[in-house]
Amino acid sequence: MTTKPQTYILSLGGSLIAPPAGIDWKFLKKFRALILNEIKKNKRFFIITGGGATARIYQTASKNVTHPSTEDLDWMGIQATHLNAILIKSIFRAQAYPEIIKDPTIKIKTKKNIIVGGGWRPGWSTDFVATTIAKEYKIKNLINLSNIDYAYDKDPREFKNAKKITKTSWKEFRKLVGDKWRPGLSTPFDPIASRQAENLKIKVVILNGKKLKNLKKCLENKKFKGTIIE
Repeated sequence: MTTKPQTYILSLGGSLIAPPAGIDWKFLKKFRALILNEIKKNKRFFIITGGGATARIYQTASKNVTHPSTEDLDWMGIQATHLNAILIKSIFRAQAYPEIIKDPTIKIKTKKNIIVGGGWRPGWSTDFVATTIAKEYKIKNLINLSNIDYAYDKDPREFKNAKKITKTSWKEFRKLVGDKWRPGLSTPFDPIASRQAENLKIKVVILNGKKLKNLKKCLENKKFKGTIIE
């Protein structure tokens, strides 16, 4: 009898895939190797991609020309996430479901160990897509991979006295991020997704996706560096 695979949702920040310098294929190569190795240990992954610099380049260009609507800016970001999702799907072609998820409420039946998705609708980020997938598939393990080691009580780029958060409750975390979403918002985990994660009682881990050895420790239930919210 085959045991059911342990399933994780990875919210893969666009900054890791497409930083301002261009697509980081060297990171993607190492990321691919890690995930393929974890699949051999009977693990399954939903990978939801962000838009990264690609989204912001398009949004900034539009703002430089005119006064785009919030909805238009959001659609640019969504399309950028889909482009990144297609890229991620391509590097896992043999192991991945052949289509990317564009609507997380439509359940997919597949034995594939990797399912890739991107943004959904204006007003909701890919973090929200990730928590919606957690709801639809009853998954409790969500790892948010970005370019920060921890969440902080305030922006460490602006405040030298910012304190890192290693573990916190959703109630306390939501006091930090607020309740509103806007295109291009930069928070460790977006406000709308945070509210849904709290309601669903999902455990979210925030890690620096660049540090793949640390991610491996997290996936193996070993001590790791990052922020746990539950």
